[in-house]
Amino acid sequence: MILLFQFTLLLLPWPLRRGILRTIYGYDIAEGCHIGLAWVFPKKLKMEAGSNIGHLTVIKGLDELILGPGAAIGRLNWITGLPRHPVHFSHQPERVSRLKLGAQTFITHRHLIDCTHEVEIGDFTTLAGFRTQILTHSIDILKNRQDAVPVSIGERSFVGTGCIFLAGSSLPDHSVLAAGAVLSGKHSTPYRLYGGVPAREIKTLPADAAYFHRSRGFVE
Repeated sequence: MILLFQFTLLLLPWPLRRGILRTIYGYDIAEGCHIGLAWVFPKKLKMEAGSNIGHLTVIKGLDELILGPGAAIGRLNWITGLPRHPVHFSHQPERVSRLKLGAQTFITHRHLIDCTHEVEIGDFTTLAGFRTQILTHSIDILKNRQDAVPVSIGERSFVGTGCIFLAGSSLPDHSVLAAGAVLSGKHSTPYRLYGGVPAREIKTLPADAAYFHRSRGFVE
């Protein structure tokens, strides 16, 4: 019955659907926000002014989804989580299935994001192109169990097409991850181009590059 109700809800005009999502689900959706024909049913949802989610995106199993002012998730993205589970990750009681996007942050189209643990993407950052994967969990072969570790992407950074973020990885503020790179581990040096498999520092980027100082997230 719940699935049938949610499917029916998708077909309603957005103003009516927004009212139901606020009233029945308790979602915090600011005026001027929009969700297209998309399956978006986290436990908690906060969409700040001007944020939006595109058509045919699926967001399920999350404890919390937060979109900062002007943030956007494009079309055909697959974003999943796993709330508290009696078997998997029981040794990690602090684990939270959360996706948090900063102000003016953009996830474009056709990406795969695993939010078994938290994924946080900073302000004015672009997850560009297609087919990037963010993975927050894997199997610990030494302990024969699944582990989940958060992934973070800093503010005013750029992620090229077809990248892979492994569990526990982090990309610093004001940095670029080259197309096809595989990021593992925590990196902390800003103003760098990272690339390769596994990704490493390739060169220094100019701190005065216009992308790092733009006042609007969308790039024309």
